[in-house]
Amino acid sequence: MQDVIIIGGSYAGMAAALQLARARRRVLVIDAGQRRNRFAGHSHGFLGQDGVEPARIWAEARSQLEAYPTLRWVEGNASVISGHKDDFRVSTDSGADHTGRRVLLATGVVDQLADIPGLTERWGKSVFHCPYCHGYELDQGRIGVIASGPMSLHQAQMLPEWGTVTFLTNAALSLESEQRTDLIRRGVTIEEEPVARITGRAEVELRDGRTLPFAGLFIATRTTPASPVAGAAGCTLTETPMGTQIMTSESKETSVPGIFACGDVARAPHSVSLAVGDGAWAGAQLHRSLVWPES
Repeated sequence: MQDVIIIGGSYAGMAAALQLARARRRVLVIDAGQRRNRFAGHSHGFLGQDGVEPARIWAEARSQLEAYPTLRWVEGNASVISGHKDDFRVSTDSGADHTGRRVLLATGVVDQLADIPGLTERWGKSVFHCPYCHGYELDQGRIGVIASGPMSLHQAQMLPEWGTVTFLTNAALSLESEQRTDLIRRGVTIEEEPVARITGRAEVELRDGRTLPFAGLFIATRTTPASPVAGAAGCTLTETPMGTQIMTSESKETSVPGIFACGDVARAPHSVSLAVGDGAWAGAQLHRSLVWPES
């Protein structure tokens, strides 16, 4: 019987595991090995690790965790959560069953990318979603924002902080006069010809045959939980402007007593720094629930 079973071994899950292991609690991490930022060559904006390869950050963190004798790491995909508080059972696709008093969902999310030829191959390399993570490296060059929904306007308004912006509305939204005026005031060029494809590093081919070169592109994705286990276990999901996430209390507990959630799957906006902070808080709250189970 584990004290806590953590489903998801990326940044949030590992940050929670560290708090619990340091409290000498028995922790099992089940990790499917699908970090959201695996497509990016470098991670930015994370204090002390700025510019470091994401895989290196993850590997060093896992190595540090495995030095704690009460922590165990299993590679696999958690498929079913059953049972109740103080007696949960987590089953994996391999057929293994693990029992624990608490469960923490740190599965992360997947990005639903727009259906634009050439976008998927460049995701995380020259097409991004977070200016704080990737804007500085574009060296104040030309930036294209491809509209995919209402959140795209927010991106177009912010990104002039990082370069010269062209907002490609791509028939995804219609700008009201006040919005158009605001963008022009910020120095944003508005391009309404639909996007045909992305080529080169970050060149946008329009349907009328023109090609617009950029230092980098941004697009707002909608996210969904990377695993269906939360919904199947009865955890309430909620819709945000950025996508679907697990609803939690301030203590990071879901609607199911004894099941907690943290990281991108349980908060917005998203970044490595925010995921680590959220995971550390969730780990501390999980420990408190074991010390004071009646609260």
